[in-house]
Amino acid sequence: MKVATEDYRALAALRYRIRLFLSEGDEAARRGGLEPQQYQLLLALRGLPEDAEATIYTLADRLSLKHNSTVELIDRMEKRKFVHRTRSRDDARCVLVSLLPRGEEAVQEVARQRITELRAGGTALVDALEMLLKRTPESRRKKKTRGVTI
Repeated sequence: MKVATEDYRALAALRYRIRLFLSEGDEAARRGGLEPQQYQLLLALRGLPEDAEATIYTLADRLSLKHNSTVELIDRMEKRKFVHRTRSRDDARCVLVSLLPRGEEAVQEVARQRITELRAGGTALVDALEMLLKRTPESRRKKKTRGVTI
C-alpha cells in the first residue's frame, strides 16, 4: 500500500495535536504543584477500569514505565501524602496503591482544568483524528453516485 500525501498530513496533524495536548497537560500539572509524571500516576490511579487492581505492575504498564521507576515515583508521592501502599490480603507479594485525600484533590484540580480545556479546544484534536480515519483504503474506494455512498 502506498501512503498518500494526505495520509502523511493527517498523521502529522494528529501527532502535533496529541503532543500539544500532552504539553498543555504537563503545564497544567505544574500549575497544580505536580510534576507531569506525578499527575499521570494520580490520573492512572483515579481512572483505572473498575475491574483493575492498582498494583505497581498495573500502574507501571499504564504509565509505560519500568517497575523500579514506578516504585520510585510512588515513593515520592507517598512521602508527599498523595498515595498510600498496602499489601494485598490475597497475595502478600502484591502491593496495592491507593489515593489519599490530598492526591484525590490534586488530581481533581488538574483534571478539571484539562477537561475544560479539552471541551473548549478539543475539536482540533478530533478533526485531526477524523481526517486520518477518513483516509482509510476502504473510504478511498467508495464512490458517490447521485449523492449516495456505495
